[in-house]
Amino acid sequence: MSRIKNKLLARIITRFPGLVDVEKMAGRIEPITVGESVGVEGVPWTPVTKPLSESKVALVTTSGVHLKSQKPYDMVDPDGDPTYRAMPGDTTLDDYMITHDYYDHTDAERDINVVLPVTRLAELVEEGVLGSVAPVNYSCMGHITGEHVETLMRDAAPEIARSLVAEGVDVVILTPG
Repeated sequence: MSRIKNKLLARIITRFPGLVDVEKMAGRIEPITVGESVGVEGVPWTPVTKPLSESKVALVTTSGVHLKSQKPYDMVDPDGDPTYRAMPGDTTLDDYMITHDYYDHTDAERDINVVLPVTRLAELVEEGVLGSVAPVNYSCMGHITGEHVETLMRDAAPEIARSLVAEGVDVVILTPG
């Protein structure tokens, strides 16, 4: 029943955003402090140092996208699912699906490029704007709370980062759900 409620609330809020006091809602969320427990210091930012036309670009999304052949994200756990999915860059659009109850993904279901712009990246490579597209893109679920935040930061995020480095990715585009 809670999955139906979550989906219904997501659609209502998307269509009538004035019904939600976002500032009040955000005020109830405890700030996340990145500390020694996950081994991050300072701002995790690296400036782009080479032209985009020579860069390999990957996508990382928090939209809950995954391949139909992959295990769906856990929508029963109220704290979310801190795991990730690796998706080959040459995946056909029909092979993607979205498992995420905390936003209205009606438009993304019609065109996955709304949350995972794989076709747009390929077009930019063809136009010479980007050098290449990474062989793998990554997806997480955007609704992560409680102890799962640390799991995501300690386990999933570093694993994704190591994979991106190993794949020679120069630029990562982050997309929300």
